[in-house]
Amino acid sequence: MKGLNPEEAALIVIDMQNDFCHEDGACGRAGMVDIKAFQACVEPIAKLVEQARTLQIPVLYVMMTLDAGTTSDAWKLKHEGGSPAGIVEKGSWGTEMYKLQPQPGDHLIEKHRYSAFIGTNLDLTLRSLNRKSIVLTGVLTNVCVESTARDGFMLDYNVTLASDGCAGSSAEAHAMTLSNISNYFGQVMESEAILGHWTKETTTIPG
Repeated sequence: MKGLNPEEAALIVIDMQNDFCHEDGACGRAGMVDIKAFQACVEPIAKLVEQARTLQIPVLYVMMTLDAGTTSDAWKLKHEGGSPAGIVEKGSWGTEMYKLQPQPGDHLIEKHRYSAFIGTNLDLTLRSLNRKSIVLTGVLTNVCVESTARDGFMLDYNVTLASDGCAGSSAEAHAMTLSNISNYFGQVMESEAILGHWTKETTTIPG
């Protein structure tokens, strides 16, 4: 299937961090998001990660961090009163990964804006790995995941969104992004379908 060839694909895990996904994280304490929906992404993502490592598909973990040097006036103005104080503060427990831990050989991308391509080495890393297709997972579907998908498509990557490996600010917002990505920026598939395709692609039929 287009965009899922294991020899060309990379798996990207976006913002699965304590401040977003843990009950005691900034978003959980503020009651801002459906924490259960975010936590439900862990199992599908973990299965994709396991299979990716088995097939030597690069796994890239994206972490959102903010500090005085990366928080602009525009960012402050937009988020004033709308985000918990100290969310994803660089070096804090809140920035650590939630239940999904990078392993030796995985890649860690630190970002400071919604898109994982803005102000990071993600594009350089993917090109250095000779990867032109990206499989996206993580949170929030309609914010950081969608921003990354849009920029990835504009940079000529084949984009696949794992529908059950993402969660949005609401069920409606999640569904709208799935539709938008499917129509304009890539393809949307459940994690099991992605796993099935990867398995099929790497199965040698005797003959």
